[in-house]
Amino acid sequence: MKKVALIPARYGATRFPGKMMAQLGGKSVILRTYESTVNTGVFDDVMVVTDSDVIYNEIVSHGGKAVMSQKEHECGTDRIAEAVVDMDVDIVVNVQGDEPFTQKEPLEKLLRVFEGEEGSKVQVASLMQELHDEASIADPNYVKVAVDKQFNALFFSRSVIPYPRNKDIKSVYYEHIGIYAFRKQTLLDFTQLAPTPLELAEKIECLRYLENGIPMKMVVTSYMGVEIDTPEDLEKASKYL
Repeated sequence: MKKVALIPARYGATRFPGKMMAQLGGKSVILRTYESTVNTGVFDDVMVVTDSDVIYNEIVSHGGKAVMSQKEHECGTDRIAEAVVDMDVDIVVNVQGDEPFTQKEPLEKLLRVFEGEEGSKVQVASLMQELHDEASIADPNYVKVAVDKQFNALFFSRSVIPYPRNKDIKSVYYEHIGIYAFRKQTLLDFTQLAPTPLELAEKIECLRYLENGIPMKMVVTSYMGVEIDTPEDLEKASKYL
C-alpha cells in the first residue's frame, strides 16, 4: 500500500490564533510537526496542506514539501481531500499540524489495521490513549471516545464518557488523538457528507462518520504527546522538549 501523510494547517485558530507559527524550542510548531512526521520513516511522502502563504513559506524554506489549498474549508479533512484527488495513493494519514511530537510507533500501529483480510474492511481509523488524570477527563478540551469490544468508536464527546454513575466499576477513559488514517475513496466520500447535528453540537468532526453509519476503528497507543490548542499547551510542550 502506498501511504502518504498530509498535514492540514491554517494560520487562524479560534483559541490560539497563529499557533502554527508559535515558537517551540527555536522552531515553529508546524515545522516541528512536519519534521517529526518525516522522521518516522513510515510514509512514502509527507506534505503540509495550507491556505497560508506564511505557513507554506515556512515549510518550503526549510526544504520541506507544502501545497496551497485553493478553497476555504471548514475542517482539515476537507483541506487534505482537495490535495489528494489526483494522488496515486492507497492510505492517507491526516496528521494535525499542532502535534509537534508525532512518533513512529503509534503511526505504525494505525497503519497496521488496514492490513490482511480483516484490515480490508477498515475504511477509517484513528488513535486514542488512556486518560488517568481527573482534571483532563473533565476538561472539554480533551475529546473523549467510547468504544465497543472490537475497538470501533461508539461516540466522541467533550463531556465525560462513560459517566461513572456506578462507583463500584472502574471506568476506562480514552482521549481521542486527532490523527486519522483513511482509504483514499473514504476520504473523498467524506467531503460529500454534510456536517451532522452531533458534529455541530460537539464541534468534533469525526462524529460525522458515526452519524452516517461509517465505522471508525480506534487504536490504543501510549502516545502521551502534547497537542497545541492553547497558549498553556505551548508552555507544557516547551517542558516536554
